[in-house]
Amino acid sequence: MTGDTLNLPRHAAGLLDGVLTETSPVSGGDLAEVWAIGLQDGRRAIVKTGPLPAIEADMLRALRQAGAPAPNVLAVDDRTLVLERLPGGGTLPAAWSDLGSVLRRLHDAPVAAAAGYGWATDFAFGTLPIVNGWHADWARFWRDHRLLTHVPHIPTTLAHRLEALARHLPDRLPAHPRPVLLHGDLWSGNVLVSQKRISGLIDPACCIGAAEADFAMLTLFARPDAAFWSAYGAFDAGWRERIAIYRLWPALVHLRLFGGSYHGMVSSLLDAIPL
Repeated sequence: MTGDTLNLPRHAAGLLDGVLTETSPVSGGDLAEVWAIGLQDGRRAIVKTGPLPAIEADMLRALRQAGAPAPNVLAVDDRTLVLERLPGGGTLPAAWSDLGSVLRRLHDAPVAAAAGYGWATDFAFGTLPIVNGWHADWARFWRDHRLLTHVPHIPTTLAHRLEALARHLPDRLPAHPRPVLLHGDLWSGNVLVSQKRISGLIDPACCIGAAEADFAMLTLFARPDAAFWSAYGAFDAGWRERIAIYRLWPALVHLRLFGGSYHGMVSSLLDAIPL
């Protein structure tokens, strides 16, 4: 079984020891093949490919343990992740307040003692590696593992500007913010909504870090309303001055994955960070 378009649903049914009776492709995944499947015994699931399914499964379990809504992992192997099928169909603008409450619950969950900021295993967005590991200093983790790692792969002008910012980063980001579990790829496409409630957070790229990093990703493309900010509650002082630094990582990821149309976004974010 290769996990290709024809065999992925059947492979997932085998992992669940079931008989496949229905399949339908799920749109919205830029970096993975995703299917909804139904089995003869009435079970329904979502099946997806990915570069590191077992690591993604561990991240989803971490979200659930922290009290966030996330799909239960039904089966996993080295090429396939089979997940509980959660209700959807709602729109995020109708559920901003609930998302604020969900993220406050996630960020307030106790973080187990760890070796610092980061994550125990590396991950990937498609073919683009996400290098993790642990660092005692959050600013240095963000500098080395989220910004400078892109320098060899982006246009020279942007690379030089990024290196200039990196030299000042320990003065711009806190070394020891309150550690929280981050979803890590919190954009609207990774938030499931049903009847004005958040039914699930999906496709995580978790790490332990500063809560502001999740909101940088969320607000890169979306504009949460006042109900969201009210439901989430207070931020650490100075977060508005740091948000562009955190937005740089997803912007750089988009530049590398999807090409030059994101050059302007990266450049504008660098413009917003005075040196």
